[in-house]
Amino acid sequence: MSLDAPRYLVVLVADQPMLFSLRGLLSRHGALEIRSLTHDIYPHPEHDPGCLLRGHDFLRLYVRQYMHALVVFDLEGCGREQSSRSELEQEVEGRLSHSGWGDRAAAIAINPELEIWIWSDSPHVDSVLGWSGRQPDLRSWLVRERFAESPQGKPHKPKEAFERALRVAHRPKSSSLYRQLAERVGLERCVDPAFLKLKATLRKWFFSEA
Repeated sequence: MSLDAPRYLVVLVADQPMLFSLRGLLSRHGALEIRSLTHDIYPHPEHDPGCLLRGHDFLRLYVRQYMHALVVFDLEGCGREQSSRSELEQEVEGRLSHSGWGDRAAAIAINPELEIWIWSDSPHVDSVLGWSGRQPDLRSWLVRERFAESPQGKPHKPKEAFERALRVAHRPKSSSLYRQLAERVGLERCVDPAFLKLKATLRKWFFSEA
């Protein structure tokens, strides 16, 4: 790869579901209000702890090959669940800065885990999870199973709720489901702080008025 023509973005993620989610999101440059950009996404072999503690080492090799870098991981399972997401993001960003990225890199720690981004009121969630037309409907089922306090609320354990809903609907779990959701659900529907930071960061780096 020519050092004179760096690619736009490299993303380090914790696992395959996150990789497929970011692929889906980055394909929606119009909805994100960013330019269409070249990017590569890599899963860390040590998953969430690897992203947190050694993401800067992984990405050091790419400092001159990409304009910007993102590290995305779950708070749940990273080994530092007692810390806030902002504390962990600042730690990772500090290490990225010192490893050569300067202010060209950012970290996104999702509290508690990626599946919190899935649970919006979009009908596409019901469709992808196999719940369209089922009774009770998906939100009522979440309340009945005590995953959520109300049909409008987010599940307390988003990953467990996601996997249980798939089993009830006899829908096999697949990373491709994450991409389908990322490609279909309206981006304005998710107000999770980590997701909002992701959108704001991408717009700061790659904003397009088109």
